Amino acid sequence: MQFVTTGDGSSTLYHPGVGEHYHSKHGALQESQHVFLRSGLEFFLQKEKASSVAVLEVGFGTGLNFLLTANHADTQRVDLQYVGIEAYPLNEEVIFKTGYENFVKPEIWEIFRRNYGKAQMQEVAFTDSISLFVAHEKVLDFHSIQKFDVIYFDAFAAVHQPDMWTTETLGRVCSFLRPGGVFVTYAITGNLKRTMKALGFVIEKAPGALGKREMLRAVKWSNK
Repeated sequence: MQFVTTGDGSSTLYHPGVGEHYHSKHGALQESQHVFLRSGLEFFLQKEKASSVAVLEVGFGTGLNFLLTANHADTQRVDLQYVGIEAYPLNEEVIFKTGYENFVKPEIWEIFRRNYGKAQMQEVAFTDSISLFVAHEKVLDFHSIQKFDVIYFDAFAAVHQPDMWTTETLGRVCSFLRPGGVFVTYAITGNLKRTMKALGFVIEKAPGALGKREMLRAVKWSNK
């Protein structure tokens, strides 16, 4: 693992075993803000006029998506339940060297720093309105009676991690999304669009983050 400075000055990690970066080389921060925060979370909150949201992230990784989401929820006074799935969690030493404390309120970072380890074992209340749990297991082994409002699908690209983009895996993930819920990912391919349509989603080719022309956003209309 090695840290890499991306195009917007924020850092990411390069995973030599996978052969890919955890975030876009064009900008880790801007990608997370554009794809997941704006196109996913904010889109859902505005669509539903909601004051609470449950987010499931596939590929918790460095925790950047959670930090930005928690920061936004705290600022907007939105109740947030956040669950991440991460089969290969990063240790605290790596997480705390990312520099992501520069992008969120000091109190959000401090709570994250104190509780990151605990959240790997049980759901942890970060504030009165924000909770986090990180499940250390593969996606197909994940079980939950919870239904989520938004799914952040942030797995490595299909060329490096094809098993994460199969119909079986996507179907499993999307079974945890309630009707009307939103699925977002940085990628968009013909196969992905066909799979999401077959799973009962209305898909949209949304503008992509810097370096990508388009991304996929999908709204679940059935209870498949």
